[in-house]
Amino acid sequence: MKKIIVAAFFLTACNLAIAQQRPNDKENTGRDLMTWYHKDFKSSKVYGVNTENAYKYLESKGLSPKKIVVGVLDSGVQVDHPGLVKNLWTNPNEVPGNGKDDDGNGFVDDIHGWNFIGGKNGDIDVDNLEVTRVVKTYKEIFEGEESAINKDNQSKMPEDFAMYIKAKELYDNKSPQVIQHVKTYTLLKELIPNMVRLLGGKSVTAENIKEIKTPTDQKDAMALEYLTKFSKNAKIENLSPTEFEKIIGDWVNKNIENTSSKEKHYNINYDPRAEIVGDDYNNYSEKYYGNNHYEGPDAEHGTHVAGIIAGSPQGDEIQYGVAEKVAKIMTVRIVPNGDERDKDVANAVRYAVDNGAKILNMSFGKPISPGKEVVWDAFKYAESKGVLLVKAAGNENEDIGIHPAYPTNFKNPTDTIPLVNNVIVVGASTNRNNELRANFSNFNKSRVNVFAPGEEIYSTVPKSKYAYLQGTSMASPVVAGAAAVLLAYMPNLKPHQIIEALVKSSNSNTENKFDSFSQAGGVIDMEKAAIYAYTHYYKDAGQYKKSKKQKDKIKKKVII
Repeated sequence: MKKIIVAAFFLTACNLAIAQQRPNDKENTGRDLMTWYHKDFKSSKVYGVNTENAYKYLESKGLSPKKIVVGVLDSGVQVDHPGLVKNLWTNPNEVPGNGKDDDGNGFVDDIHGWNFIGGKNGDIDVDNLEVTRVVKTYKEIFEGEESAINKDNQSKMPEDFAMYIKAKELYDNKSPQVIQHVKTYTLLKELIPNMVRLLGGKSVTAENIKEIKTPTDQKDAMALEYLTKFSKNAKIENLSPTEFEKIIGDWVNKNIENTSSKEKHYNINYDPRAEIVGDDYNNYSEKYYGNNHYEGPDAEHGTHVAGIIAGSPQGDEIQYGVAEKVAKIMTVRIVPNGDERDKDVANAVRYAVDNGAKILNMSFGKPISPGKEVVWDAFKYAESKGVLLVKAAGNENEDIGIHPAYPTNFKNPTDTIPLVNNVIVVGASTNRNNELRANFSNFNKSRVNVFAPGEEIYSTVPKSKYAYLQGTSMASPVVAGAAAVLLAYMPNLKPHQIIEALVKSSNSNTENKFDSFSQAGGVIDMEKAAIYAYTHYYKDAGQYKKSKKQKDKIKKKVII
């Protein structure tokens, strides 16, 4: 599920939040904040990833980069965004728009990638959550009308039953909250005119609101209660009634839209799959479905991720991706407004690998995975082809050793040895040294490999615009970009070597137990990773190649 975390304030005694654009950080404002995640910690004392010095080091060794295709498995990408067009992957063997599968890969007109959650009838926007699908699938099997049959099924299908119990617990815990949120926002929308009328033309201040007599009308009384709570927020205080009406109205409408989507997340009877995609969803071996609608209904998440990896400056914008000089973005759309499906994840991995991607960014996750075996098979396929998988740790502020975030690289919660050696899991860091772990980021000493900047990251978004977003979804592409730079200059590197270089060269930090949140105990540093990789894996390899060529020349001379 694509999750973008926004900084928020909470109103006293009610579960409402209004998003802030960016944190109150006096040392990182304006254009400086737009590129903070590229900074060099040594000179700035900000835990950026030291982008420019990495390039300088690699170029100082006389290395020439090759282009690296990075697969963005996400919600879609605005492929004509001015900040991305320069670095889009284009299928060299496909003729655009002719309605034919020119390269014979099974996908028609896949010029910049593929969309596995679309079909002849359009594209999926909102889908439900995996917990909802599992509850729907197994409820009658494990909790049907016949208790004897239920017990028999539970005995015969212990793993499925355990998954069902977990899904049901999550479903029962969250779905009532969603229903309550819908009611609350609907009520608030109705009360906005009452709040404006009660202000009587005066600005929103605690003093002005205290002067309002307690209404006898029930709706006015509720309006005054909410108005009092709103006035305690610094972003609302002193607004005129007209300004208040607009800001609160926009916020309420946005939340009504969000909660409407969330209603579908937990709606057991909602299933857009069959009508839109038209595949046999239960057939995991089916590969050839979807369309080439790269953007889809809502590509904010994927477009932002793509810009972090390979965005290039244009116009007055100074935003640039970590691998802007070396990466090409392949977009593979699999993430709806809801939870991604395991079948699509597996097919996306295979598609990207088969079409030349060497690094895949996976900024998504969920707590339940009924098709995890097919995803693991795809991971193993990527491993066999030497492809690195970069995975966001998740945004639940949880220990993923206790609460797995699928897809995971471990078969069982108690396992200590990963299934494959080509997966790196990324947590999100901030630009504040005294609270370096973003408060939403998942963590684990062994199952999260590294941390990277993931709070208030400025990047490309649809409609050819830019915005600040945050989440481990933003930290993961920082690492994907860093890996692309290493691989571009040192193409013989194996995925496990790139992971080792990033882990062992991270800038460590012991404040607030940050060193206990990941294997690296710190934030990645691209220059240090480049030095580590070159020194440990590439320098000797380069010398070997050189000496081998010299020996071959000698042999040729002897033969002559």
